[in-house]
Amino acid sequence: MKRVLLFAFMLALVSTPGFAAKNPSINIPEDVKVGSTLVPAGDYNLSITGTGPDVQVTINQGKKAVVSFSAKEVQAKGLTGISAGGSGKVPTLEAIQLHDVNLVVEDAPHSAQ
Repeated sequence: MKRVLLFAFMLALVSTPGFAAKNPSINIPEDVKVGSTLVPAGDYNLSITGTGPDVQVTINQGKKAVVSFSAKEVQAKGLTGISAGGSGKVPTLEAIQLHDVNLVVEDAPHSAQ
């Protein structure tokens, strides 16, 4: 019985990162613009579709899609966060850093309403 539980636990540990990598969560600490869409500060889930390096990223709040955009996956290890910049009052999202990959915003996104 102990072997079965140990095997199930190990399988869960190995399987979880694969599922988590495609639907990670992110905290956006300040309002940012993604194209013409304002994304308020808060906690969001990401949906990432496609196989790298070109992917489609959707920022979701609950079950509601807030905005969707094309991005390039760049392999990198580091802390989770965002990069934003620009000259306006509200910074523009440039990249989302996840544990193993950065998602660099490519072209003008479209609102996912």
